[in-house]
Amino acid sequence: MRRALWVVALVLSALSLAKDLRAEGSNFVLMASTIGPIDAGIVGVLEEAFRKETGIMVRHVGAGTGAALDIGKQGAVDLVLVHAKSLEERFVAEGFGTGRIDLMYNDFVIVGPASDPAGIRGMKHAPPALRRIADKGALFISRGDMSGTHVAEIGLWSKAGMKPSGSWYRVYEKGSRGNAPTLRYTDEQAAYTVMDRATFLTLKNEIKLVLLVEKCPDLLNYISLIPINPKKFPRANYADAMVFVGWLTSPEKGQRIIRDFGKDKYGEPLFFPNSKEWRTMQHSEITLK
Repeated sequence: MRRALWVVALVLSALSLAKDLRAEGSNFVLMASTIGPIDAGIVGVLEEAFRKETGIMVRHVGAGTGAALDIGKQGAVDLVLVHAKSLEERFVAEGFGTGRIDLMYNDFVIVGPASDPAGIRGMKHAPPALRRIADKGALFISRGDMSGTHVAEIGLWSKAGMKPSGSWYRVYEKGSRGNAPTLRYTDEQAAYTVMDRATFLTLKNEIKLVLLVEKCPDLLNYISLIPINPKKFPRANYADAMVFVGWLTSPEKGQRIIRDFGKDKYGEPLFFPNSKEWRTMQHSEITLK
């Protein structure tokens, strides 16, 4: 019930924002975006760079992937930026979106207290690490909101061969507010969680939690764009949304910004470009060499 009310509030917020922008006569694209990239700052950077180059304004509403797709199902936005493949495929199959478009990726990590009571530090694979947390009864915090992060966590538990339950497994009641609040709460509780690396890097100087398990193939986090289907929602600004998509996926424009984002501040990128166009260019450069 709480999640349903939250989604309704987000839909109303998106509709209100769209109404205000139309009243201003603005040429704009409205996007529902998963919260992690917003909190990391890359969404705002991409939007502003695109506006400066094209004059088209992009505004976003932040929500977990499940809620962002629910907003899209109401036709309240023109585009969604999400990261849960199974939910994305269903969204497209049901006719709400025109197709999944690769944009970028980063990865998830397992973080926890430096004392590491479950003893998972340095484990090479995430599913066995989660099983050890469960076996030890060490406190684990979940967003529990069907966001992309939560869906990824569910997948990892499934690969571990279990469905977590018990007093050691706690769903954060405000998890729908995003990864940053969830990570801060996990820090307060000195617990474990699955978190995207970008959120951890942006907050690591503010928290005591440490990175314990990383660089497992199961932890890769792919982020996609899905334009809203104009046949289902004629008011969707499909034309400008596709201009934005083309700019984002261009190796010389959006993909280059994604490649460099975070390097100056954190010493490493927070995201990696992954558009079809970027991969083709990289393959061509390797072939030429």
